[in-house]
Amino acid sequence: MQITETRFKWQDTFDSFSSPLFSANISSAHFDPAPISSFPICFTPVQIMEAKIAPSMLSSDFANLASEAQRMLTFGADWLHMDIMDGCVQAHFVPNLTIGAPVIESLRKHTKAYLDCHLMVTNPLDYVDQLGKAGASGFTFHVEVTKDNWQELVKRIKSKGMRPGVALKPGTPVEDVYPLLEGVDPVEMVLVMTVEPGFGGQKFMPDMMNKVRTLREKYPKLDIEVDGGLGPSTIDVAAAAGANCIVAGSSVFGAPEPAQVISLLRTSVNKARTIC
Repeated sequence: MQITETRFKWQDTFDSFSSPLFSANISSAHFDPAPISSFPICFTPVQIMEAKIAPSMLSSDFANLASEAQRMLTFGADWLHMDIMDGCVQAHFVPNLTIGAPVIESLRKHTKAYLDCHLMVTNPLDYVDQLGKAGASGFTFHVEVTKDNWQELVKRIKSKGMRPGVALKPGTPVEDVYPLLEGVDPVEMVLVMTVEPGFGGQKFMPDMMNKVRTLREKYPKLDIEVDGGLGPSTIDVAAAAGANCIVAGSSVFGAPEPAQVISLLRTSVNKARTIC
């Protein structure tokens, strides 16, 4: 154990510790009353991965998607978060219908950015080939619909040149993703939903940070993404828990100065990356 800082305040000023007065006056030394627990002590190294800020294009102007994407990248975004929903209410997932492979393909013609695709769909395997061909960079599927065939899905995603990730809804136990993070073909990112999937502009669920903390402790080098209600008022909580990939929609697109919000999100994550 190493105490990284020790502070003493002496009643007398000494020119050097070799002074003959040192031994005689050490008993009069006054110690700063701050308790030892307040000092930064590191028992085990903790590593939080590099910050990646991903504006959610669900909050953009879809009529000007290419220019909106370029605007976010100019403002400092690392990724562009693309929500793909199938509208299968009865089958399983979310009631909304958003974009698909044709939109990804069209956007790819205008940018080389990392397209972080989050699939809120009933059968993600059906989308792998078309999204790979369209130019998607990341393919994040939900654990709730892939508990039985995730190995095949991950292999297919990687074979198409995409990075596999797994997402979990607020009501899903974090333990459900453990098998997907271990073994021969693990996923490379976990997306913790901090709102119910399907709609933008919802209120952040702070209790989901327990999942983030658990994942960070168990998998120190894992990319952990959070999505839902992230902005200036909630980023510190998410960053402190260990999230490094931040999806933000209305808080960025609705801001007078989106670049300032993106910078603030990044700064908060980087502050939490202190390694003892």
